[in-house]
Amino acid sequence: MSTPGPAGTPPTPPDGGQRLRAVHAELMARTPESSVQPRLEPVAEVLGLLGDPHRAYPVIHVGGTNGKTSTARFTERILRELGLRTGRFTSPHLTKVTERISVDGEPLADEAFVALHEDVAPYLAMVDGRLRSAGQVPLTYFEVLAVMAFAAFADAPVDVAVVEVGLGGSWDATNVADGAVAVITPISLDHTELLGDTVGEIAGEKAGIIKEGAAVVLAEQPADAAQVLLRRAVEAGASVSREGLEFGVREREVAVGGQVLALQGMAGQVYDDVLLPVFGAHQASNAAVAVAAVEAFLGGERSLEPDVVRTALGDVTSPGRLEVVRRSPTVLVDAAHNVAGAQSLVAALEDSFDYTRLVGVVAVLEGKDAAGILDVLEPVFEEVVITRSGSARAMDVDDLADIARDVFDEDRVHVAPRLDEALQVAVDLAESGTASGLGAGVVVTGSITLVGEARVLLRADRQRY
Repeated sequence: MSTPGPAGTPPTPPDGGQRLRAVHAELMARTPESSVQPRLEPVAEVLGLLGDPHRAYPVIHVGGTNGKTSTARFTERILRELGLRTGRFTSPHLTKVTERISVDGEPLADEAFVALHEDVAPYLAMVDGRLRSAGQVPLTYFEVLAVMAFAAFADAPVDVAVVEVGLGGSWDATNVADGAVAVITPISLDHTELLGDTVGEIAGEKAGIIKEGAAVVLAEQPADAAQVLLRRAVEAGASVSREGLEFGVREREVAVGGQVLALQGMAGQVYDDVLLPVFGAHQASNAAVAVAAVEAFLGGERSLEPDVVRTALGDVTSPGRLEVVRRSPTVLVDAAHNVAGAQSLVAALEDSFDYTRLVGVVAVLEGKDAAGILDVLEPVFEEVVITRSGSARAMDVDDLADIARDVFDEDRVHVAPRLDEALQVAVDLAESGTASGLGAGVVVTGSITLVGEARVLLRADRQRY
């Protein structure tokens, strides 16, 4: 809607921010992202009407449970350092929906995102109409974003797209693409109500992104998951490279601002003196997987120039992943939202930081293993402040606090329903237990939505994405 101007002047069009908010509201009015539809046909139908943009470039498809976004970001950055024009589709976003679709490492501008939605809207409407007539659910929030990403990458055009699976694999909207490389990050229990109760069952769903004749890059996996993934690779006639065997982390040393790595590639090349400016052994593994993914994309027998790897990985960011967003006291945010993610967070805190007193700010979404997450975090948090994010799926604060009291001593659990209050309580608690606040830290975790909101409150969303 336009804003009326002074008499005799044309109305002022809404600014890009207003238009983006309107488009995002329209997207959110569709079936929620968390309401997964086990289907590919509607997405393929829209893309067919658009001329199959997802077939205009090769795709590196990234699935798994934890580490997908970081691995996708690292992979895309290496490809860009090789001089290739890249597309990157990741989810969910932390602050702004435009973060999900990037070209050449930059999220789409507000105006470009709005224009893209306007371009695909008539085709979405056609398929929505057919679905409604058949008594089916219209295209979901995530399905539409996947369509938009594939269209944006063809329009750019990109040389290669790195596409992160939203949830699962076989029926995920992104699986309309035939990935030249299928990357599977570590698999653990998450979304069990949708994907299965065991790691093996979940691996069977995630193995669906392995296509005929593809190259498969496997992060280190639990035995049950590895068995399923390898079986699928054999059935598809795919080549397989495994972390710890064909590639991996040779050496790792904690350093100021991150870590220094020696990575072994698939062709035997060792990339040493790689400064990775993010924390944790899990991120070192993600970097090794990203290098292997690029090598696989280039044919598997070709090593990269060491300086390409050093420059690319030395420049990566991974927002919301053990990210320092404030100093004095230090406030870190980490998007761990399941037990495996919490375990990686704890290991990285113990490995890379030297705090004498840590206080947690925790919110969890309904359906997550809140007790399991808190149980993992308890040994490293002196106290915990229970809060909630703005998500409609956020667990009730009192219910989560009851769970926390079962894990922590009651006097170590505090409740602050609003995030701004929770942050202030946590900062005060952290500083009160140390001399002049030295060695104090606050960690915000448990929910990606919570981390995104904390980044906005602490203005970390203004940092380079």
